[in-house]
Amino acid sequence: MLRILYIGIGGFLGSIARYVIAKYINNLVGNFPLGTLFVNVTGSFVLGFIIYSVATGKNISPEFRDFSTIGFIGAYTTMSTFAYESFRLAELSEVMFLILNIVLNVVLCLLAVYFGKELAVLLTNKG
Repeated sequence: MLRILYIGIGGFLGSIARYVIAKYINNLVGNFPLGTLFVNVTGSFVLGFIIYSVATGKNISPEFRDFSTIGFIGAYTTMSTFAYESFRLAELSEVMFLILNIVLNVVLCLLAVYFGKELAVLLTNKG
């Protein structure tokens, strides 16, 4: 039951962080959903870092791992928002923004997981 509470608190905080960060960034730019891209990339990086930190021997408590990965990052990243925004760009015939949004989200999030892994490995090997 405590595990569910940790996940729930993480989800609560992750969803608020997503809303605040994405709204702030989207207010700075025009039609392109840069806030969602930023949230997806940073969430992918943090998830990659935590998962690969554990995989390379870092001792992270199961409670913190559940709080951060399932709860916070699960609510913070916005795949459903990404899908909706991409679909909406298609509906608006914003083909260049549609392609840019899909390519950047997929490529940058994969790279972010990779760099999170590399940072975890680097820090594990130094410690």
